[in-house]
Amino acid sequence: MIKAIVNGKSTFTVNKEQEITADGQKVDWSAIQLPGGDYSVIMDGFSYQAQVIKVDKEAKTVLLQINQQQYEVAIEEPIDQLLAAMGIKDAMAKKVNDIKAPMPGLVLKVLVEPGQAIKKGDPVLILEAMKMENVFKSATDAIVREIKVSERTAVEKGEVLIVLE
Repeated sequence: MIKAIVNGKSTFTVNKEQEITADGQKVDWSAIQLPGGDYSVIMDGFSYQAQVIKVDKEAKTVLLQINQQQYEVAIEEPIDQLLAAMGIKDAMAKKVNDIKAPMPGLVLKVLVEPGQAIKKGDPVLILEAMKMENVFKSATDAIVREIKVSERTAVEKGEVLIVLE
């Protein structure tokens, strides 16, 4: 059974048969994808138009817009529910990873300094690869421990550029 928590409050459950319950009561629903990518949803006799705005697989969240109103839906899979029941909910939290070069390139600019606190989504480095500038952003909140490269130097695929903690 999967739990979906909407805006941190309302909880829905979805079982293997795709049955949805809200507050323990079964919800009648159907949905179809429209040609433009939106969805037409009929739930308990009411019609809604839904659009998926953003999916964050790591955080297990989906941002939806339904009838011009946005909703953040947090997904809890069975393993997440088990860990929470055991009191170790954050055991599966993603470890802070070092930033590595996904391809050979040239470091154009380092945008952070050792000891600097960075937030998820903050730009940290610009790498030129295949005649394109690629801005690397932090995947999580972290502290910059060490910068392993300097500007205007070539790097190889897989090389550690910035060490985070």
